[in-house]
Amino acid sequence: MKMPVIVQKFGGTSVGSIERIQEVAKQIIKAKNEGNQMVVVVSAMSGETNRLMDLATQVDSVPNARELDVLLTAGEQVSMALLSMAINKLGNKATSLTGLQAGITTDSLHNDATIRSIDTQNILRLLNDDHIVIVAGFQGVNEQGDITTLGRGGSDTSAVALAGALDATECQIYTDVDGIYTCDPRIVSNSQKLEVIDFLSMEEMARCGAKVLHLPCVQYAWKHNVALRVLSSFEGGEGTLVVGDKPCERIQGIAIQRDMTQLSILNSELPILIDLCRMLGIEAQCVIQDAEKAIVIVKRNASAKLELVFEEKIRNSEDVSLLTIVGNQAQGIASNSHGLLSAQSIDVFYHSAGSQSLMLVLSPIHVDAAANILHDAYITAYEPSYYQQKEVHFG
Repeated sequence: MKMPVIVQKFGGTSVGSIERIQEVAKQIIKAKNEGNQMVVVVSAMSGETNRLMDLATQVDSVPNARELDVLLTAGEQVSMALLSMAINKLGNKATSLTGLQAGITTDSLHNDATIRSIDTQNILRLLNDDHIVIVAGFQGVNEQGDITTLGRGGSDTSAVALAGALDATECQIYTDVDGIYTCDPRIVSNSQKLEVIDFLSMEEMARCGAKVLHLPCVQYAWKHNVALRVLSSFEGGEGTLVVGDKPCERIQGIAIQRDMTQLSILNSELPILIDLCRMLGIEAQCVIQDAEKAIVIVKRNASAKLELVFEEKIRNSEDVSLLTIVGNQAQGIASNSHGLLSAQSIDVFYHSAGSQSLMLVLSPIHVDAAANILHDAYITAYEPSYYQQKEVHFG
């Protein structure tokens, strides 16, 4: 009988020291001894990618994209080799593979490549020979044989893509938190760990600022029906399972995006600004229109670029934060949310309701308090605490 394949991914803090690598090695061996074939994806040791990036910018403030990929992938290769050594020392067979050796082929977009295909022949041969396979995350090669990197969260994407290609039972993402919470516990102290969350809600959470899983990782897992599990490499527990297409009836969580700027322009200028965003590779996080003006919300560092080339058309710019309530009922609570916050002297500048979320535009100084108020109302309480309706100004 063929043993199930488990793909595990360990982030930088999980392999951040020799002691941590030795603990991870024991954890992997335990999973193998439970009757699984093990493929493990590793990130660079904590801080290593930043160190390599700093070296590159000391040589050239704008490093050559191809050579930067060659440099940055060295971090993951250090991790994979050390982890393989640790497993071998404990009496198990382990082999480390670069992206090329693991058969990961990408497009040619250096620094932000997309996986095109995975040839699993080498990995399967090693698994059949009872090896634990350690793969360097965040990397692959293009059709010309050049090393490429997958961009932010690339090791998560590597793990999910390998899980899909190998028809793995689960893809387990080990990190420094023990699962996915209804809100960041550092902001909302009574946030709740979710046992299960559907892909639709998780995608919306990731898109709107939740940092536990990166958006491309969630999208790939959903598209290829790969069950994801988020666990802690520092403590036990079942973590959170991300699986299924059917959204839960309850509000699932609250996500926050900081360091945003809202730009106010005339409606007639909106198509030009959107085209400009597209040309500069800037994502418009939210577009809100009324009778005369339009509000476009972008990341603060991107707004500086837009203001340089579009300054005469921008009527006003203001730093804001975005708070997004995610869940099947979210679009029906806009007025109530305004009321709950207004009662605590928190103004909502604008809101945008979708089929699976409600995004509120707030002052940065109020967003944490707003998250606590709305979390108490829609998640902590068994029944939503509906505010006595009154006329509310919607911006």
